[in-house]
Amino acid sequence: MSEQNINEEIQDQKNNPEVQNEEINSTEQNTTEEVVEERSEVEVLKEQLSKEKEQYLRLFAEFDNFKKRTSRERIDIFKTANKEVITALLPVVDDFDRAMPQIKKSEDEALVTGVELIQNKLVETLKGKGLVAMDVKAGDDFNTDNHEAITQIPAPTEDLKGKIIDCVETGYMLQDVVIRYAKVVVGM
Repeated sequence: MSEQNINEEIQDQKNNPEVQNEEINSTEQNTTEEVVEERSEVEVLKEQLSKEKEQYLRLFAEFDNFKKRTSRERIDIFKTANKEVITALLPVVDDFDRAMPQIKKSEDEALVTGVELIQNKLVETLKGKGLVAMDVKAGDDFNTDNHEAITQIPAPTEDLKGKIIDCVETGYMLQDVVIRYAKVVVGM
């Protein structure tokens, strides 16, 4: 084919409406496919972004909960950090309580005053660290949250049944936590 024939054929195709429609349709179809692909890519990216945001928010919430939990645990540890030492000193306080009536029988007033000062200093130091003695009296209701019944005896009167008759050993609380239950005798 000559160059002139090729040019004529191209002109015929350009002038032919069927060929033009096919080219336009082909171009439109390609453009539509590209738009659909772009939309689907945008939608995929939007979905990924929303998933990433959700994961970020969850991770942030978990971290915030972790910080709050560790802060509460740290406060609790500080409140009861001296628990073992204070618990170890409770028998010394009990010994002072048992010894004081005998020491007061002594004729030496300086000895009585000196021992009382030492006892008071020890008790006040422990109170400063958060130790509180439970106030248990005869006739109080027996409460298993604060008291330990070491024995039951027949109640001297009807109104003392199920009530505390005597306190054998003082109970103590440290920062509102029982570290030693009061040992009591209960009427039955």
